[in-house]
Amino acid sequence: MQQNSRPASTSTRPPVSPLPRPVHQVNTQTKVLDTNHGRILCIADIRGRLSALNDLAREANAKAIIHTGDFGFFEANSLERINDRTLRHLTMYSPLIPSAQRTHLLAPENLPAVIRSTVNIELLSEFPLLLSGQIKLQIPVYTVWGACEDVLVLEKFRTGAYAIENLHVLDEATTRCLDVGGVKLRLLGLGGALVPHKLFDNGDGNATIAGGQGTMWTTALQIGELVDTSQRVFDQSETRLLVTHASPGREGIIAQLALVLKADLTISAGLHFRYATSYNEFSVQADFEGFRRKLSSGKDGFDKVWDSVKTQVDAVIDENQRVLLDKALNVIERLPPVQPSSGPGATATGEEPAWKNCWNWNLCDAAYGSLILDVKEGRISAELKSQGFNYAYRRTATVAPTPNSTTSPLPAVQSNNAISNSQPPTKGSTPIPDRPLPPHLANKSNASTPPPASDQTGKESPSTGPKINGAAEKAEKEKAKRKEKKDKKDKERSDKGEGRATPDVPASNSAAALPESSSSASADVTADDAKSPVEGSGGARTPKTGKPPRHPWTIFMRMLPHLQVTEGDIREFFGDAKNGITRVNMPHPYAGKARLAYIEFGDEEAMKAGLEKHAESFKDTVPDVKQATDRESRGEPPSTRGFPRGRGGRGGGGYAARGFAAAGLTRGQGHGHRANGADAGGGGGGGANVS
Repeated sequence: MQQNSRPASTSTRPPVSPLPRPVHQVNTQTKVLDTNHGRILCIADIRGRLSALNDLAREANAKAIIHTGDFGFFEANSLERINDRTLRHLTMYSPLIPSAQRTHLLAPENLPAVIRSTVNIELLSEFPLLLSGQIKLQIPVYTVWGACEDVLVLEKFRTGAYAIENLHVLDEATTRCLDVGGVKLRLLGLGGALVPHKLFDNGDGNATIAGGQGTMWTTALQIGELVDTSQRVFDQSETRLLVTHASPGREGIIAQLALVLKADLTISAGLHFRYATSYNEFSVQADFEGFRRKLSSGKDGFDKVWDSVKTQVDAVIDENQRVLLDKALNVIERLPPVQPSSGPGATATGEEPAWKNCWNWNLCDAAYGSLILDVKEGRISAELKSQGFNYAYRRTATVAPTPNSTTSPLPAVQSNNAISNSQPPTKGSTPIPDRPLPPHLANKSNASTPPPASDQTGKESPSTGPKINGAAEKAEKEKAKRKEKKDKKDKERSDKGEGRATPDVPASNSAAALPESSSSASADVTADDAKSPVEGSGGARTPKTGKPPRHPWTIFMRMLPHLQVTEGDIREFFGDAKNGITRVNMPHPYAGKARLAYIEFGDEEAMKAGLEKHAESFKDTVPDVKQATDRESRGEPPSTRGFPRGRGGRGGGGYAARGFAAAGLTRGQGHGHRANGADAGGGGGGGANVS
């Protein structure tokens, strides 16, 4: 094959010339995979973990792999060419670096030199093993390059210095055709990130491709040469598949390129979602004019750059590059004609066929999902697999009341300590399946929540039937209780001025009040008595502070006071289990006090994985990591923080304590009382022990 005469070019085929000349060969091959039936695995962002390609192909029963960029084209001497920012990015997302080591390397206090002195090629890519033959590809792999690759490694493939069995790099001068399942599938590829202001900058590239410092981007000449290649191999019997790193859904220029190439299908990556997407423009645009606006927006962005560099470009390109540039400019000018708004044929005249017929897939990273094209009897079926989001945490979240709601409520949320006695949900059409209790709640007793009985005044206890509007009624009860507490506080203050003390009995949903003569029956009054009745409320506990119950699958972390910690640091600390985290709560730190964090997981399995797979150290310290539990399950008395405190502070005094002491409702002996029943403690720890 004749070498290119174009200056500074390593293209594998002759240049394009406007003069008449014989048709030259194009770098193309046809690979017969299976004429009856074949499956093609499509993945993105393998990020150097090349040994996984064979495993993924085996799981999918695939006969070939199409990869959309960030393959991991790095070798040992690539590290010296990667800038600090790109090296940190690669360290953050490399699947070859253990989670604990990654967390340490990315610590804010670590300078770039620390990462550079630690990260070697074994932690970035297995490409050297593939190049040396220690890793062998079992099936053909067709890939473009992504945004983070070494351009000099790609240049070696283009010159023929590097060749690996079953690895095919698709570029603007190289195309492949797969004969599979009755379809001739033409693969056209465009690598690199689309950065408009770099379309005329080659960086360290020698020809039409561009890159430098560990990154690669698309150029205008690269687009022009891909158009030229597609025109040379055009065959009406083929089905055209455009493989790009940038998404045509986001980039109008890539969508314009698909129109010019007459692509039937496109596969792209670069957005890093947890779900893969499948769409045509008709399904995501309001109308045809919306499709035109997206293409026009891409054109406007290009024109701004072109107007600023046109004079410089015209001064340095040769006539062969001019031909490629003209083809690239034709892509930018490719806008479908405006449809007539009225009259006969208004919906058909000028409509671009690709508006409805070109199908697009944007893939998530290989660690999160894939696309399988199943080709049989001329039909290309698609199977999308995505890891997706974890919504299990919503099963345990407290349902917030909806004021003035007139619709049927959601099923009542069951309490952690009264599940066995609660009423079934009232909305039968969406039942919640049974779920076993978390381990730290399995043995909790319901004895602390007795059903309310009729009092001595003869008032009836609350209805035991299910509530029709439980959420709204619960909000009203909370409001009434807060008002009752405020009234009692005011009354206590006035009584204290007259030399009397009145017991502050915790409010209950029962309409009956404690009779004054029943002090012996009330000797066991505790903070746990301030709960909703079992019947008629769904069994949900009403915390005195208004806070929802603790999330049942929570891990508690205690760290040294001096540590500077972010939510991202904590997530990385849990390594492979971080995907199960639904929320990280870090209370405000106090000087000299330990840093605390509460990490909530979507389900029990995810929490157990967090306990097992977290790192041994955190920022060179060993934190205390354990499952968060309630005070009762730890054998501690319930917290009294829900009761109002007086001037005595946290020491057990306050209005409630003094009220109980004066009424004789103490669990132990107080520290001496005055004759008139006033609290002798005056504050501090001398009050009644209400726990």
